[in-house]
Amino acid sequence: MNETPNPHIIDADTLTGGFRPIRRVVVALGSNLGDRVANLQGALNAVADTPDLEVVGVSPVYESAAVGGPEGSPDFLNAVVVVDSTLHARTLLERALAIEDAFGRVRTEPGAPRTLDVDLVVVGDKVIEEDDFVLPHPRAHERAFVVLPWASVDADGVIPGQGRVGDLAGEVDTTTITRVHGLELRIE
Repeated sequence: MNETPNPHIIDADTLTGGFRPIRRVVVALGSNLGDRVANLQGALNAVADTPDLEVVGVSPVYESAAVGGPEGSPDFLNAVVVVDSTLHARTLLERALAIEDAFGRVRTEPGAPRTLDVDLVVVGDKVIEEDDFVLPHPRAHERAFVVLPWASVDADGVIPGQGRVGDLAGEVDTTTITRVHGLELRIE
């Protein structure tokens, strides 16, 4: 569900009223330290507990090799959560960071192993380029651990500027990722 491209529509985000557009939001979850399944399940529950947000899809769980981290980093478990929300993009980012913190995420070096990674991939068709916040996620379209799970629940989803997720899933390297059969996350 993307926003209308009509330039005459006012984005209610910029007004001081109570109405805000509903946007399709995609959140990527990953864990490669500790009880990875419990970390993903807890993150899903925390996302689902967020006010003004409704979970509309949860992907199967995938296992993938760590990308860009120190050699020998443990494999990740990954999933994608698709939600509809009226929250501002910055508020969603703050919530994602708070969920990571609640699960003991420690930031040492880029790509380092972590208990939990909660990434905003897209927020509607918003494009944001700030020092501490970029949307859509700048490498999501290249990452099998994002596009494969996302395509499994919403193949028609779009990464602004990159294309349809179902198409992107056919373009990524899938040699280091597998679906974990029999493991599903459910909102508790």
